[in-house]
Amino acid sequence: MNKKVQYGGMAVIEGVMMRGPEKIALAVRKTDGSIELEEEPVSDLPVRYSFLKWPLIRGTYVLIDSMVVGMRMLNKSANMSLDEEEEELSAGEIFITGLLAFVLAIVLFVALPTAIVHYTSQFLGGVLIQNIVEGIIRIFFFLAYVWAIGRMQEIDRVFMYHGAEHKSIFTYEAGEELTVENTSKYTTLHPRCGTSFILIVLIISILVFALLGEGNLFYRIWSRIAVLPIIAGLGYEFLKFSGKYYNNRWARILIAPGLYLQKLTTREPDDSQLEVAIAALKAVIPGEKTEDCVEIAKG
Repeated sequence: MNKKVQYGGMAVIEGVMMRGPEKIALAVRKTDGSIELEEEPVSDLPVRYSFLKWPLIRGTYVLIDSMVVGMRMLNKSANMSLDEEEEELSAGEIFITGLLAFVLAIVLFVALPTAIVHYTSQFLGGVLIQNIVEGIIRIFFFLAYVWAIGRMQEIDRVFMYHGAEHKSIFTYEAGEELTVENTSKYTTLHPRCGTSFILIVLIISILVFALLGEGNLFYRIWSRIAVLPIIAGLGYEFLKFSGKYYNNRWARILIAPGLYLQKLTTREPDDSQLEVAIAALKAVIPGEKTEDCVEIAKG
């Protein structure tokens, strides 16, 4: 078993997507109780363009690639989980859904906090104080958003699959056989989780945005959008670095806030959800075999 390979994934509708060095696997629990598994090769762009592996740049690439792949897998899982008689989402509906989600994120986490601070700046003092307040507002909006969507039954199940994803990866990294019994004993909180990445980005943005100075509202909003790739790159490097030294006490202290935040985005999964996560992870590990009951389709 090659422990140098770091596997990761994401929770989707009634399933889990796992990503390895060579392929992506999407496992979804069907309404009849079976697990459907689809596989596809990982993009070879970083192989063809080596600069995409450079520090800072790789973080931006990973973020964009993860967003594109993640949205596609979410919509694919939604279609896979439907009954045969239910109508699948069209390409147009998928595009509109993704566009609306992107616009909502920009408005809620960039434009609105920036506008609030811009129109109250005379009460806040210098640029650094303004950006600290803006960052606090942005973090509050994020926490409120995650808490709110977590109250929805469908999203609550996604959070359960998120926990299953983390548990299965922990089991693999511990060198244990990928079984439900082994997987169930591990925590749902993982140091390389995307939730931790978002919190890191929100904190780093406070410092980076402070360097942009003041200006009119238009400048404030678009300058923040423009430097998001830089912030993403810094956040990714921090996440990789802290994850590498996770067993050291100082690293655990640094990543503790991100782990605590995962309590909002993960739930304890049941055995059937662990089975789905295990099937997805086994599909991307060379030499591993999925169970016979899993229906495999090449993407």
